[in-house]
Amino acid sequence: MKAFGHTRATRIDEADALVELDIPTPEPGPRDVVVEISAVSVNPVDTKLRSVAPPEGQVRVLGYDAVGRVVATGGQVRGFRAGDRVFYAGSSLRQGSNARFQAVDERLIALAPESLTDEEAAALPLTALTAWELLFDRLGLRAGEMENPDALLIVGGAGGVGSILTQIARRLTGLQVVATASRPETVEWCKSMGAHHVIDHRRPLDQELARIGIPHVRYVAGLTATGQHKDAIVRALAPQGALAMIDDPGEFDIMPFKRKSLSVHWEYMFARPVFETPDMAVQGRILGQVASLIDAGLLRTTLHQVIGPITLENLRKAHELMESGKGVGKAVLAGF
Repeated sequence: MKAFGHTRATRIDEADALVELDIPTPEPGPRDVVVEISAVSVNPVDTKLRSVAPPEGQVRVLGYDAVGRVVATGGQVRGFRAGDRVFYAGSSLRQGSNARFQAVDERLIALAPESLTDEEAAALPLTALTAWELLFDRLGLRAGEMENPDALLIVGGAGGVGSILTQIARRLTGLQVVATASRPETVEWCKSMGAHHVIDHRRPLDQELARIGIPHVRYVAGLTATGQHKDAIVRALAPQGALAMIDDPGEFDIMPFKRKSLSVHWEYMFARPVFETPDMAVQGRILGQVASLIDAGLLRTTLHQVIGPITLENLRKAHELMESGKGVGKAVLAGF
């Protein structure tokens, strides 16, 4: 079958950064479904894994957001059947979704939102899982608890995770949501996602919060440049507040967080599938809840751009956009 991936560690400007592959169509394991892919999106993990060589002698198919139809099921699968339209993010340890067919564990998938097109649905799985786990698993908030006087600062509000995190926090918590953005188009995007306020991350975040009358926040979601903003985050957080981050700040000294008894959390949505934790099926249930909220009109897609069909050229464009840091919402590819 046709697939796209890489055979060595590369930069996107190298000729073989991404290559077309001809690999066997996957067979389902006992708990797997095989999905015929119709739409995918690109995330930072795609570009990070592309810069790391696959195991010697192997090729790595990239892609971790997908929408498609189930075409085969393993012997132990009970929740899905051929013909079901599903969406998921999968596991970073398995071959990805930039392929005609993909095998994925049934515990990680859900029926796709009926009210969305394939392109609209493909924008959501990885970022929605990340946002949901960050809010409710890492920061300990409760979905549906709307009596909350505190505020959440989202550093990098216009990206894929920031776009859906803003919506979930606005709709399912009582938090005042403050997003950061620096360009007119990203400021407007954050507002359209539901942010109560948008501040400029080119300036000290604590000063920007004070400017809008919020001296401290209880929670911070560090989605990008967390290391760069660390000192301002410490100043902005209220005593006994919490930071949850998803980016890779390199060395990160947490000693400044001690004096205020601040907690620091990492969110990595692949932790459950990579370690096959006992609660791995939670991810499928989260996606099911997200689909229900979408179909009820409470959440919306974060799709911003459909680049075109799933081709080598278009995947390269999507990787370049992701690495530019100029992306808004999610970019999607659909159809072979």
